[in-house]
Amino acid sequence: MNDGLQVMMTVLDADSDCVLFSQGDVDAFESLFRLHQRAVYVWILRIVRNPTAAEELVVETFWRIYRAHARFDAARDFAPWARRIATRVALDWLRAQRPETGLTDEVLSTLATDGGGDPGVTAEIRGKTAQAFARLPYKLRAAAVLAVIEEQSHKEVAEALGISVAAVKLRVFRAIRLLRKDLERQGIKP
Repeated sequence: MNDGLQVMMTVLDADSDCVLFSQGDVDAFESLFRLHQRAVYVWILRIVRNPTAAEELVVETFWRIYRAHARFDAARDFAPWARRIATRVALDWLRAQRPETGLTDEVLSTLATDGGGDPGVTAEIRGKTAQAFARLPYKLRAAAVLAVIEEQSHKEVAEALGISVAAVKLRVFRAIRLLRKDLERQGIKP
């Protein structure tokens, strides 16, 4: 079978799985889970920046997806719907975190080494920047991480967060302003 035909068969299978899933079919849900699990994990990881938490949140996301099967519109794509639920789960997790408790070494090392940026930037500066991000209010942090660090378009961030593009721009602007102030207080000139 050629690659083009195989891709079309996969798309048709996914479409039929969506219809069956919306009707409560468990096998269709398992199929969609296998198909979208990795993408949901990566999306959540982009928001929470904590691999351990992201794994747990994927489970919570798919639990919520399963419980909401009756509200799924099979005429629409599954991936954006799943991403929207994953975003809500990640934001709920961020909201529940206490910024004053500090960051674990695992989270700091993940944040401090992500990206492969300028090698001239010291680990101390990367660590202080990661801590400044962690101190941002969760709504600003989510928008800033997705738009600035992950380089998602404002439209994609808006769809994921369920807000307007103008609101994304405003949140990113406010987050950057707060980050600059925080870093300046720590003696770093951004």
